[in-house]
Formats: sequence, C-alpha cells, structure tokens
Amino acid sequence: MSDFDLDLRNAEEQLEGTSEGGSEVVLGVLDGSTDPAEWIESIEAGKILVLNVEGDLNRLAAGFAREVRDEGGTLMRFRGFLVVTPPGVGIDTDRLA
Repeated sequence: MSDFDLDLRNAEEQLEGTSEGGSEVVLGVLDGSTDPAEWIESIEAGKILVLNVEGDLNRLAAGFAREVRDEGGTLMRFRGFLVVTPPGVGIDTDRLA
C-alpha cells in the first residue's frame, strides 16, 4: 500500500468555511402556524426542511411550494413528512423501490 499524508487537524475548519448553511437540517411541523416566508427564508439560506405534515398538504404548502420550485428547490412527500431542499441539493429516491 502507498503512504499518503492526510492532515485532519485543520479539516473541520476548512469545511466550515466552504458551506453557506447547506449542511443544516431543520425539523418542523407544517400545520399552518408558521409564516410561509420563514420556510422560504430557510431554503434561501441553504437549509433542508423536514416537516411533519398535520393537515392538507396542498393547502399548507401553497404559500411556499411554488416559490421553492421556481428557485430550483425540490419538494417531496415521504410518508407523513414533506422534505424540502434548496437548489443544488437533490433527493435520492433510488432505495425506495
């Protein structure tokens, strides 16, 4: 095997500076009590939303779904949750089949 030099001491500092909020996952409840603008702001900040849907999904997501899609984000219902990702973050569903 070949030797290689891997310095992990500074890796975390370097990784922290490269992302702009994209590594944060926000867990929440989609029940109409949160202003849709808050969900949009989270997505614009690069955060991933995992929202427990309590009620009619179409009605509850109407205030932000179109804007998220227009900006290149993705929305997907999985079981009782709505997963919302910012532009550039895909949702891999290959293992669901």
